[in-house]
Amino acid sequence: MPARSPHVALLIETSREYGRRLLRGVAHYLHKHDPWVILFRPAGLTDLAHTWLRDWKGDGLLIRADSPQLLNAVVRTGRPAVELRFAFHTPQLPVVGIDSQAVVELGFRHLWERGFRNFAFCGLPSGETLWADLRQQCFEQLAAAAGCSCYVFPARCQSQRQAMSEGELTRLADWLATLKKPVGLMACNDDRGQQVLEACRLRGLLVPDEVAVLGVDNDVCLCNLSTPPLSSINIGAERIGYEAAALLDRLMAGGRAPAQPTLLPPLGVVVRRSTDVVASENRELAELIRFVRDNACGGLRVNEALRRSNLSQSTLQRRFKALLGRTPKQEILRVQLERAKQLLAETDLTVAEIAVKCGFGELKHLSGAFRARMGVAPLIYRRQLRLQGSCEE
Repeated sequence: MPARSPHVALLIETSREYGRRLLRGVAHYLHKHDPWVILFRPAGLTDLAHTWLRDWKGDGLLIRADSPQLLNAVVRTGRPAVELRFAFHTPQLPVVGIDSQAVVELGFRHLWERGFRNFAFCGLPSGETLWADLRQQCFEQLAAAAGCSCYVFPARCQSQRQAMSEGELTRLADWLATLKKPVGLMACNDDRGQQVLEACRLRGLLVPDEVAVLGVDNDVCLCNLSTPPLSSINIGAERIGYEAAALLDRLMAGGRAPAQPTLLPPLGVVVRRSTDVVASENRELAELIRFVRDNACGGLRVNEALRRSNLSQSTLQRRFKALLGRTPKQEILRVQLERAKQLLAETDLTVAEIAVKCGFGELKHLSGAFRARMGVAPLIYRRQLRLQGSCEE
């Protein structure tokens, strides 16, 4: 007689792309392992009912808790459960989620590399969610460590589950108008990022020239609905769903819960128009950096960049270093490697073909530079990335 399949409740919203990606990760895990009997109802984050849990006799739960009440109801079942939202302190339940500190470090570096030295953060009301508070704190700390100013929007007590009111949008627009420009702004998620872009339009602020905006989650629909399209950090939600399902399987088999949350690093920044800029008061230098970035993968050499400016080589090196923290040669290599990483992740081109497209010419030149920067060969990087992030098969 076949063994009984575990009965598992999935309290994960389907109203947004983030929740659906989590569910795709769960599905990918189940396709590789023994299936569960699933209790699931499509719903929004605020519609995840829990009163039925009092009489539920299942074996385990995966949840995205929108309230302490839901968390408490899950804990009272006594069943193994894994929490995927990390909005509240949950010492009773193991957590699988995204490493918000790594997210913010990636976001800050993205804005820094575009030349911004004034920074701003737009999050949620203080105390509403742990992850939003943590992202704000980390961003402020990074700006302070760099010796830069950091403005924080004083969000009022209005839950993220509600649309931003006209009054709050106007208040956000007025706040943006007061910031020293140009400013690189990170939003706690794509919802907030889209609202910031709308507020910029309301005040006639130029994006990305005056205000560059970066979101988190890479909700493709929302990012492309924004004007201009919103750059965002891809956190790889499918991996979170996959790892949460694997952990729940171990717990239902009698395993022990980890003592600390399982936090996964982000996959990278998806650059769209909202941060596609070089921030510098020196227009000639900004245009030269733009030229370098636009042509780096075409085999650009430093002397070609030098010929486009009226600067000596030593002055050019010094100004690049002051603004970007890198020499022109290092910037060319960085752009080439970032493009190579993108092509490894998003295409099936051979490494030799990628070497040509990224301006390395020969496979051995790309492989050597890639290994020196990433610590692994290009093919191993591709294999690792797809193992982590390709959970939609």
